[in-house]
Amino acid sequence: MTARTVRGAAGATLATALIAGLAACSNPSGAASPADSAVVGIATEPESLSPLLGYGKDGNSKIFDGLLTHDADMKLKPALAEALPEVSADGRTYTYKLRQGVKFSDGEPFTAEDVEFTYRTILDPKTNNASKTELDAVESVTAQGADKVVFTLKYPYAPFAERTVLPIAPEHVAGRQDVNSGEFTTKPVGTGPYLLTGWSKGEKITFRANPHYWGGEPAVKKFTMAVVKDDDVRATRLRAGELDAAILPPNLARGFAQDKARKTFAAKTFDYRNVTLPTHHPVTGDVAVRRALDIAVDRQAMVDKLLDDAGKAAYGPVPTDSRWFTPGTERPYDLERAKQILDEAGWKPGDDGIRAKDGVRASFPLWYTSGDKIRQDHALAFASDAKKAGMEVKTEAGTWEVIEPRMKTDAVLAGGGSPADPDFDQYQLLTSSLAGDGFNNMAQYANPAVDRAVADGRTSGDPAVRKAAYDTVQRELVQNPGYVFLTHIDHLYVVNDKWEGPSTQVEPHDHGLGSGPWWNVESWKPKQK
Repeated sequence: MTARTVRGAAGATLATALIAGLAACSNPSGAASPADSAVVGIATEPESLSPLLGYGKDGNSKIFDGLLTHDADMKLKPALAEALPEVSADGRTYTYKLRQGVKFSDGEPFTAEDVEFTYRTILDPKTNNASKTELDAVESVTAQGADKVVFTLKYPYAPFAERTVLPIAPEHVAGRQDVNSGEFTTKPVGTGPYLLTGWSKGEKITFRANPHYWGGEPAVKKFTMAVVKDDDVRATRLRAGELDAAILPPNLARGFAQDKARKTFAAKTFDYRNVTLPTHHPVTGDVAVRRALDIAVDRQAMVDKLLDDAGKAAYGPVPTDSRWFTPGTERPYDLERAKQILDEAGWKPGDDGIRAKDGVRASFPLWYTSGDKIRQDHALAFASDAKKAGMEVKTEAGTWEVIEPRMKTDAVLAGGGSPADPDFDQYQLLTSSLAGDGFNNMAQYANPAVDRAVADGRTSGDPAVRKAAYDTVQRELVQNPGYVFLTHIDHLYVVNDKWEGPSTQVEPHDHGLGSGPWWNVESWKPKQK
């Protein structure tokens, strides 16, 4: 844990150096913000604020609304639709009746034409939306008058209603601009509870309450997301009073446990950390190496030591407590069996203990994103465990701009996870046709049995067929892993205890923006003193 200690000291020094300049970003006095304002510290920011390019696709975007949204228990409920959709008997037609009297923040009415425009634009090949494969099932979307929209699907895609939490953009604004570079990408107009007032990239995103919001004007009048990528700096700013809330890794959240003025929220998640094992690398492309690494890692030690028990061991994208998990696919830590697999496959130890086969040394790089303590700690622990089995893993830190060009051949400490439906993870993660498509299928994994099972899971409306399909996927990953899944991580947030209303949902991998105790900030109320 020396690396963590040194890094913590460096982060604290950096925080001291930056604090004077950063204070002005959100709260110049350093005192607590007013009761009707909230400043939260997040680790990442979006590339765009346009839902046409992927912003807010999982809901809770604050500026926009979808046809549906989630409640605290992650159950779908109406938003811009006045009710849940009517679904045809064959599961291929979804009809939404729209809420009346809703207006965009510029005063123009919201209609079914805006819904049709949003989905058609996302599916347009010219639109640079990396998530458009999530809407592969859509054959057509048609506005029927001002208050009804009908989706026709290519096949009975069971979780389609979950896709309609996607925010709706105004055709009269976004339709008159270049979808990829127009002003709407940074100055959006929506129907949501908040209006954007400013975006200083790399620094903060500021909002004010929408007084004409169809759900009622929020009590929190000013809401700021301070972008603080370094975990140590985020914790320091929270302690200094510049932030009202922040997401923190377990070791830093622990420092606020005795603070009576703040509350710690632990959100259960589907968020996993895994190591990609690229099939285009001479070492990780060997199935024997992948199988050995999969049981050479001590997952429970990672949960205990790296996460302070704020999480659980991961054996695939589905958490062990999910109804979609396949019992019997757990992989116990078994270093001796890992060594045996490598021996049998011809990977023999050299004089320095590192194995080799046919002149190829069992060595490969593992990249993780700079400033992310959890990924750094997981990468170092994975490398340590791999070395015990005779494999050399060279950890490297970098930005995504550095990492992305290397993903075809270099391993990456990656993450993902969605509680909505198993298809939301497994299609993009494992389908061979998506290999090399941006961050989809980063390992370039190709397994015909998995391809067939994933297709069965997404095209069947029968729950039993779907469960059997995802059972097949999980069993195949035991025999031929394309990734080593390490942990599912609970997200920890520290929040000033001055509001009624903060809570958490079961969260996806992407968090801080739409997720976090501020998922429902529009319904918070100041505590009465």
